[in-house]
Amino acid sequence: MRQDGAVIRRTIDEHRDAIDALLGPLAAGRSARASEPLRVSADALAARPGDYQGRILAADVLSPTDLPGFDNSQMDGYAVSWFDLVTASGENPVKLTVAGQIAAGDPAGVLTPGTAAPIMTGAPVPPGADAVVPIEQAVPPRFPEHLPQGGRHATDEVAPSVNVEFVEPVTPGAFIRKAGSDVTAGDVLLRSGSSLGPAQLGVIAGTGLREVQVLPRIRVLLVSTGHEIRDAGTALEPGQIFDSNSVALSLAIIETGCEVRAVPCRSDDAEVLLGILAEHAAWADIVVTIGGVSAGAREVVRDALTPLGVVFGKVAMQPGGPQGFGLAAIPAAATDVAFVRPVICMPGNPVSALVTFEMFLRAPLRRLAGQNPAERLRELAMTAEAVDSPLGVHQIRRGFVDDDGTVTLVGGPSSHLLHSYASSNALVHIPADVAHLDAGDPVMVWRIDD
Repeated sequence: MRQDGAVIRRTIDEHRDAIDALLGPLAAGRSARASEPLRVSADALAARPGDYQGRILAADVLSPTDLPGFDNSQMDGYAVSWFDLVTASGENPVKLTVAGQIAAGDPAGVLTPGTAAPIMTGAPVPPGADAVVPIEQAVPPRFPEHLPQGGRHATDEVAPSVNVEFVEPVTPGAFIRKAGSDVTAGDVLLRSGSSLGPAQLGVIAGTGLREVQVLPRIRVLLVSTGHEIRDAGTALEPGQIFDSNSVALSLAIIETGCEVRAVPCRSDDAEVLLGILAEHAAWADIVVTIGGVSAGAREVVRDALTPLGVVFGKVAMQPGGPQGFGLAAIPAAATDVAFVRPVICMPGNPVSALVTFEMFLRAPLRRLAGQNPAERLRELAMTAEAVDSPLGVHQIRRGFVDDDGTVTLVGGPSSHLLHSYASSNALVHIPADVAHLDAGDPVMVWRIDD
């Protein structure tokens, strides 16, 4: 810790460690909660995409069927019996009669000896066939036109039969995807604790399963505070501002795989804030507040939560110095019960809140949600211009990293410049012991565009 006069400042690493320790026990508590069903269908996913982010299996998933469920063709080509092509060569091509074509989704009849059936990728391999010859290896290397489904070519305009030639033997099983070659019925498809991403949900859907059991998501109560904040679309009175923090931080939390409930507190009265917390504490796993954490005369979060066990202080970083955290015993509404919840208190300036989230909350929430990687991509970039920074404070500037690895600062260091944050793709980290960087000096950046 640093001590500046009477003010004790934590380092960034100290505060990160404290937040990690505060939230770590939630992982065990989450696993102890009852699992819940998750429907696996494109319609459900399209209707409620947020329900599928950050989901973790609560139990092993066993495959009810083989994948693939039947032998099918890996290529567009001809289904043949390998025995028919044993003697095939360039000098001695084998000529087979073309049978009816087989498309994906078609039932397949029996292939008779001496015939070759045009077959499409994914189509079932017919009984009597045990290999597929890619169309490029046939002579001619294209399918006949106007072939009927499942029957021989026979029209008045052409000969009663069409032939195709092959100039090399084929190996039994060539270009056939065997039933069960990916998954066998009864196999463990996915283990308990697996994160559900596109591939995992895809393989579940491919077996025909309609539902799996998942762990409940971590639930975050987000309370943006301030007598001045109003929703978008309302007419502002003098001194009022639109509530950007609830929107920005809600999406940031959702992207970690957690569930969020945003309830603004449009009052500087501590009792009003406590009433909101009491109403929603039973639902929440974590409480995150925004604003009201500095040393001013009307700091609603500090006033309300200090008596409940939350500690407030400063972190040696800019923006986002004022911070609060702790386990708070929140009295439930209309009962004598108190819910003990971890509370993270962020400063209210929009950039300060987003930087605080990136520095201290994003990674632990992603870990709790089973998301990997938990951390942002970190890399060295070269400064495009000289930069000054106050000694003793880890400054976090917004920047844009070009393809050549050069980073240009976007906007100034002030904590209210949200537009500069929105125009950036990286957070630029200038350590507390660095007062100046020349153009071309290396600097650590965290990419925020992934």
